Amino acid sequence: MTTEMGLRESKKQETRQLISDCATRLFIDQGFERTTIAEIATAARVAKKTVTNYFARKEDLALDHYEAFTQGLAQAVADRGPDESPLAALGRTFRAALLAHDPVVGFTGLAFARMVADSPTLTARMRELHDQREEALAEALAGALPAAPAGAPTGNDGADGEVTAPAIASRAAAALIAAADRLLFRRIQELTLAGHDDDRIEATLLPEADHLRALLGGALGSDPATW
Repeated sequence: MTTEMGLRESKKQETRQLISDCATRLFIDQGFERTTIAEIATAARVAKKTVTNYFARKEDLALDHYEAFTQGLAQAVADRGPDESPLAALGRTFRAALLAHDPVVGFTGLAFARMVADSPTLTARMRELHDQREEALAEALAGALPAAPAGAPTGNDGADGEVTAPAIASRAAAALIAAADRLLFRRIQELTLAGHDDDRIEATLLPEADHLRALLGGALGSDPATW
């Protein structure tokens, strides 16, 4: 039974990927707004209802890694080492993604980047996903920072003498980090649209990411308890 369930799940994932791949090709060739769900179903050789069962929103057919994107920053905080600050973990994770030319941080290729840039619908959806990415990060930071009681001043000692952060600290830190994250994503897209290859983009972004990380370090400090 376990094997049968595994095969069924594998088949579902294959079908989902096939539909997404067919949709992406049509979006690039025809434009996102001009492509219909019916055309995607025909290209994938599935029923129109099958497409909508796998993808509730048309935008998700193009931006099919949206869950990995919205949870990426939060996951980096959750997976950090025992003695690693959230900011250090985020910097390390972004650098690894940059070196890997990860599509989730913006390495989508010229045709895909142009397709998104030319679509008002996808551009708006990307803004929503960035907002969700920031919200998820704020929640992760809220669980990582030593919290102060509501109304307590910055740096107020907790009951055991531990320095605690004010209640708004996680949201403020997330807003600053997400702003830098959005800028780096847009830089990768900007350079992609300008015709730069991934290696050149990586070389350009490495010092720029280091600069932003230094700015964030200055703004937030190395100790999350002071955020």
